[in-house]
Amino acid sequence: MTQVTVLNEVALHYRFRPGKGTPIVFLNSLGTDFRIWDQVIDGLDNDPPILCIDKRGHGLSDDGMISMTALVDDAATLMDHLDMQRALICGVSVGGMIAQGLAVDRPDLVAGLVLCCTGAQIGDAESWNARIKTVQSEGIAIMADAILERWFSAEFIAHRPAEFAVYRNMLVRTSPAGYAGVCGAIRDTDFSAQSPRISVPTHCIAGSDDLATPPALVKDLANLIPNASYQVIPDCGHLPCIEAPVLISDAIKQMHRTLT
Repeated sequence: MTQVTVLNEVALHYRFRPGKGTPIVFLNSLGTDFRIWDQVIDGLDNDPPILCIDKRGHGLSDDGMISMTALVDDAATLMDHLDMQRALICGVSVGGMIAQGLAVDRPDLVAGLVLCCTGAQIGDAESWNARIKTVQSEGIAIMADAILERWFSAEFIAHRPAEFAVYRNMLVRTSPAGYAGVCGAIRDTDFSAQSPRISVPTHCIAGSDDLATPPALVKDLANLIPNASYQVIPDCGHLPCIEAPVLISDAIKQMHRTLT
């Protein structure tokens, strides 16, 4: 069921399904809400507790002050609130960065990681500052088509127009303040020194056609994290949870079995 609670002075919207065994937590990308995981969750076993979170400034959550520290702390505080411990954390893009921060700052909460289309550092200050300036002055819609071309493969764009349209809606309806705030959080984050300290089983997944976090960036992250495994999904862009949900479900189930 979906719920809202005020944590760290911010109203956070989330969905929690009780269960038994190792919990699974899903963390979203920039400009999306937790519905991007629906098809992945449909492919999982029915037993484990599952938590999905709309981060600050996204979905139905408040904007608030946004930084990577705040985003990591929100996830940790919500897990504490729900008495969730030793979970498998699954994050895509900035969600994967939040997952890395959680694994380092609160290792008691993390049993394993599935990191999709992310890196220890994503982009550079110049490109993020340009995006923030545009969002603040002209809104998200003017950039939407260019962003979506980085999210999805050419195959998806050509053959799944209805889905493309609704995910465009999800993007442009994101709070501009929230979108710009998370852009700033990504810009200011470099986990290159911290991520080698991650000590839990980790599986890194790249999309072959991802223009936002190319496979080489994800491979670099896998090389940073001790004993991390690495997978490339062919013909897939930045959001494999949407383009290839069955493969993501399979990867999560395989990791989950090793933790149970």
